[in-house]
Amino acid sequence: MPSLTRVEATARGAAITVESYQVDLDLTGDGDVFRSRVQIRFRATAGAATFVEVRPVALRGVRLNDRDLDPGLLTDNRLPLDDLAEENTLVVEAEMAYSKTGEGMHRFVDPADGETYLYAESFLDNAPRIFAAFDQPDLKAPVTLSVTAPHQWIVAGNAELAANPAPGRWEFAPSAPLATYFFSLIAGPYHVRRAEHDGIPLGIYCRRSLADHLDADAEEIFTITRQCLDRFHQLFTERYPFGKYDQAFVPEFNGGAMENPGLVTFRDDYVFRSAVTDTQREQRAGTIAHEMAHMWFGDLVTMRWWDDLWLNESFAEYLGTRVTAEATRFDQAWTTFAMRRKAWGYAADQRPSTHPIAPQEVVDAEAGLLNFDGISYAKGASVLRQLVAWLGDEAFLAGLNAHFAAHRFGNATLADLLASLSASSGRDLSDWAELWLRRPQVNTLRAEVAVDADGRYTEVAVVQTAPESYPVLRPHRIGVGRYSMDGTGRRDEVDIDPNADGGRTVLGALTGEPAARLLLLNDGDLTFAKVRLDPASADAVPQVLPGLTDPLARAVLWREALDAVTDGERPVTGLVDLMAAALPTETEVIIAEDVLTLSRSLVDRYLDPLTRTAALARVARACQRLLDGAPAGESLQLAAARGWIAATTDADLLVGWLAGRNVPAGLKVDAELRWAVLRRLVVLGAAGESEIAIEAAADNSSTGAERAAHCRAALPDPVTKQATWEIILRDTELSGRLLEAITEGFWQPEQADLTAAYVDRYFAEMPAAAHRRTPWTADRVAALAFPRYAVAQPTREAAAALLAREDLTPGLRRVVTDADDDLRRALVARTAVAAASA
Repeated sequence: MPSLTRVEATARGAAITVESYQVDLDLTGDGDVFRSRVQIRFRATAGAATFVEVRPVALRGVRLNDRDLDPGLLTDNRLPLDDLAEENTLVVEAEMAYSKTGEGMHRFVDPADGETYLYAESFLDNAPRIFAAFDQPDLKAPVTLSVTAPHQWIVAGNAELAANPAPGRWEFAPSAPLATYFFSLIAGPYHVRRAEHDGIPLGIYCRRSLADHLDADAEEIFTITRQCLDRFHQLFTERYPFGKYDQAFVPEFNGGAMENPGLVTFRDDYVFRSAVTDTQREQRAGTIAHEMAHMWFGDLVTMRWWDDLWLNESFAEYLGTRVTAEATRFDQAWTTFAMRRKAWGYAADQRPSTHPIAPQEVVDAEAGLLNFDGISYAKGASVLRQLVAWLGDEAFLAGLNAHFAAHRFGNATLADLLASLSASSGRDLSDWAELWLRRPQVNTLRAEVAVDADGRYTEVAVVQTAPESYPVLRPHRIGVGRYSMDGTGRRDEVDIDPNADGGRTVLGALTGEPAARLLLLNDGDLTFAKVRLDPASADAVPQVLPGLTDPLARAVLWREALDAVTDGERPVTGLVDLMAAALPTETEVIIAEDVLTLSRSLVDRYLDPLTRTAALARVARACQRLLDGAPAGESLQLAAARGWIAATTDADLLVGWLAGRNVPAGLKVDAELRWAVLRRLVVLGAAGESEIAIEAAADNSSTGAERAAHCRAALPDPVTKQATWEIILRDTELSGRLLEAITEGFWQPEQADLTAAYVDRYFAEMPAAAHRRTPWTADRVAALAFPRYAVAQPTREAAAALLAREDLTPGLRRVVTDADDDLRRALVARTAVAAASA
């Protein structure tokens, strides 16, 4: 099916107005299809022509007003409609295919008990896999849903249930006006818990095999939901506008969650079946808050087209983090954002595929899918945080509330939002928007410091630079922290205006002040910019960092160190030195976890095999020291254990943990930790198929199946690698989640010789594989299957040859372009390490 273009959507939006959908689904069959009937009422310019999208297995009947249309007119899943009246009724009946990829109507059979579960996922352009629709964001209309399903099932949709006229029949009230990509339902023997808050009915759902785990966390989930609702009601004059608020944890979900009004769907990994860190609980809370923010930004007021995706995701990211920090027990959410989310944003914004937060044009829906990235989410949220720091919270919130009032249940654009914010603040935001929203890439802020013989500043300046290809300097409001050796310090806010000083801002207030041991730019993390320390401050980090009491300041310092290594300005070995000095004293779980995760990628790719082995040994020792000092049974202990497992080469101790020997007191080696240990043993060649089979038999769950598939793909065996590669390339029957697990396990840095032959095969064979699958699955597989550990110039040359082809999907082209840029950085870093060692 050709992707809907912006030109087509604009023309259709001008020609028709959709008034209502009546969707009737029959889910009673046992096969691979379900029956769909939709009646669409819409107004049109008399005599106009347009088309409706539908992706059926078989189109059974089409009736437009008083005439039947030929189903054979369906071409590329578009059905032409001509000679329209001013008032039109379209009825389309079809058989639709169930999905295994989390798109359309996903069907899952739980291996734990054989029960079948369904859920609808209409994002981004998948509603026509469920019913015929005018599938674009600005043709919103109420949806009235009816469902026939096995009588013992539970069925829920966007709106409240209106009637059960007979066993196995569910009829729902009309929804508020919805964009088609928000349509959702769940159907199956779901387990449900219900509550109520402030007049809003609440529900949480999961499959029965996870019922005990959901029940254990139900009060926490309801508490966070209540806290977030209360905080949003304090921030916004518009109350939650969609009646009930259900949250369904569904199997094999592609993303983290989807903001369907009245029925938010989450991946059911958020129903924790093993011990988790507080970071994981915070991530679940943040996702709940993020999706709730969408009820206003995205659902109540919807972007007109995908070029304004940031109006959905940047705002949900900013408000989700803010509300999590302000309303829940996870009051360090901005530290998590600084470590994890901004790392995603910085990486995306520096790649060749970078784009503005608010691009001038997104040509079609498929191109829109590519922009669901760290720029639209994390960078956009960071820019909003900077805007709030500049405008003030009162003016910012007044603008948002005016925006909701002006576009309630409608659509809006960047220009609409800027008009509301400019009116509320009394400031013209056009220049700000041009620099921050319309221009890509990231600035760097460097500290230049001069100190006299008495230890006082003679000058402190902030120098702002931009990449040569994107020479844009921006205004910033930042914190400047001054810290002593014991970690105490003070923070001052300053404004940087390149229009006034050309990009070199002298901080005159610091002249004559005693020099700090460490000067930190962007202390408080108010802006989106890379920072670099002056040489004296950089030298002091290993001594000062362990004593800093502010976790956000520690996060900004770790981010600076990671960025400098990523950019090839400092060697990875220096980062390992810092980890050895500071990681064992870290008390914030998110910082420990993300330093280990982000540094591991650098160690694996930026160091040659011999140097990497020595570096990993030092990381393992740092993790062991952190583990030894962590409180028994708490999050930090689990985070340290996971880091040690991933870095160690001590197979005997790992085997002992599986057998219950020498396990640190308080650490529970449960299902998830057992899989982590086994994965490491498999990579080290100390466990094989028999151990995987035993573990899989003990964990008869869908998650266990994914973990086992990952382990099997990682086996250091040539026959297994060949079989795995064939699955990666050609299998279209596995679920998307299983396919991702297999692909992720294939490449291992310890197995470079074994997998060397597959480097060239990736570039030769991945284009055909990408065309076999839906864009979401194809892009995920292409990214995970890229030979990221083959850090060598011939790999880059093969990538260049692939990118010269004209038959690549847009997703594959972006994946290879960005992965090749990561290889370029890794080669530069290896050169820097070699030079430092010479």
